Amino acid sequence: MNRTMTLMMTLVLIGSAIAGCAGDDVDLDDADGGYTYASNVDNHRMLMGDVCDIKDLSGAYDWDGVKDIYDDGKHAEKSDGSYRTLMGFADASGKNHAYDAYYDADGSWNDFVSAAIDGTGPFEGESDTVRDQAVEKGIQNGVMTAYAIHELNAAIIKAEAGNWGADDAQHAWDEGWAFYHGPDDSNHDYDGCGPYATAAKRGGNFGTGDATNIATLAAMNAGLTALQNEDMQGVVDARDEVLKNIVIVYSQASVRYASKMTDDLAAGDTADYDKHQAEGHAFYRVIEAYVAEYTSICYNMVSHTVSSDSSQASCEAYMYLENYTSPNDPSGEEFTGCYNSVTHAQHEGMSEEECEAFGWYANYYNDKILEIFDLKNDGDATADYEADIRSYLQPVWDAFGITAEDIGTLQ
Repeated sequence: MNRTMTLMMTLVLIGSAIAGCAGDDVDLDDADGGYTYASNVDNHRMLMGDVCDIKDLSGAYDWDGVKDIYDDGKHAEKSDGSYRTLMGFADASGKNHAYDAYYDADGSWNDFVSAAIDGTGPFEGESDTVRDQAVEKGIQNGVMTAYAIHELNAAIIKAEAGNWGADDAQHAWDEGWAFYHGPDDSNHDYDGCGPYATAAKRGGNFGTGDATNIATLAAMNAGLTALQNEDMQGVVDARDEVLKNIVIVYSQASVRYASKMTDDLAAGDTADYDKHQAEGHAFYRVIEAYVAEYTSICYNMVSHTVSSDSSQASCEAYMYLENYTSPNDPSGEEFTGCYNSVTHAQHEGMSEEECEAFGWYANYYNDKILEIFDLKNDGDATADYEADIRSYLQPVWDAFGITAEDIGTLQ
C-alpha cells in the first residue's frame, strides 16, 4: 500500500512539474503552425507568453512590470523551478547570430531593449510612446529573431560535429521554430506575439499575403528533414531561405514605417512621426547586421556617379595609363585612359583626375537609412522616405535574390 501511495505521489509531482514547464493551462501538442517538432521544446515555446505579457505592460507604460518579466521570466519555467528569460538570451555572449559582432557589443539586443525600458541612452528624453514601440518591436522581433537565427546556426554547428539526432541538431532546429512562431494553442494568442505574426501583418500591408510565412515554414520543414537525412547542404540551404524571408519581412516593415513618417510630416503630426520613426528604427535593426555590407558603394567624386564595382578591391584598383599596350592585346593597340586591374575594365579617354577619384564608401546606404530612423532626426517634409528606403535597400534585395514581387506594393 505504501509503495502504491509513493508511486502515485511521484506521478503527481512529475505531472505537476511537466505542467509547470508547459505553462499552466496552455495546450501544447507536438506541432505549431504546420511544423511538427522532433523533440520536446515546450519550455522554449512558452517564452512567447513572456513576450505577450510584456507587450501588454509596455503598452500601458508599466516599465517596472516589463522589467520584472524581462529580467526574471514568467511562463517558461524549467524543471528545476528557474525560468528561461528574454534578458538571459539577449544579454548572452557568444551566440550564433551576427548582431553582437556587428554592433561590437556582447548582448547587443539587451543594450537596445534595456535602454528603451529604462529611458536611457538613445531613449533618454523620449516619450513613453517611443519607448513602448522600441520595447515591443525590439523584443518581439529583434530578440526573438536573434533567438531563432542562433538556434538554426547552432543546429548546423552540431550537425557539422556529427551530432545530427533529435537530442542535438534537430532539437536546436526545433527551438528555432519555437522562438519564431510560438505555441498555437487556441485559448491563447501566444502565436500572435512573435516574428511569425509580424510577417503575416506585413504581408497584408504589401499585398503579398502569407508568402513569407509559407516559404519560412517550408524551409523549416525541409531543414528538419535534411537533418534527419544527414544532408548538410539541405540544412544550410534551408537556413539561408529562412534568413532571406526575414530580410523580406523587415524590409517591408522599414518601408512601411518610412512611408508613415512622410505622411505624418505632411500632416504636421509630430507625435505620430516620432512613434512611427521608433517603429522603423526597431524594425530595421532586425536586419541591419545582415544587410549593411550590401549597401556599400564605389563612388566617383569627379563624375558624381556610382560605379558598378561591388567590392572594395575592385573599387580601389583603378589606374590611369598613357599610351599603354597590353601584352595580352593581339592587335597591339595603344590605350590611354582608366584601367581596372581587378575587373580588367577599360575606360578609354577618361581623364586622370576622374580615374583617381574612385572611393569605397562602406555601408553607405545603410548609414542613410539609419539617418532617417535616427530618433533625434525631426525629419524633412520634402522627402519621400518610402522611395528613399526602397532605393537604399535595392542592392540588398539584389544580393539576396529578392524580387519586386517578393516585397510587394504598400497598400
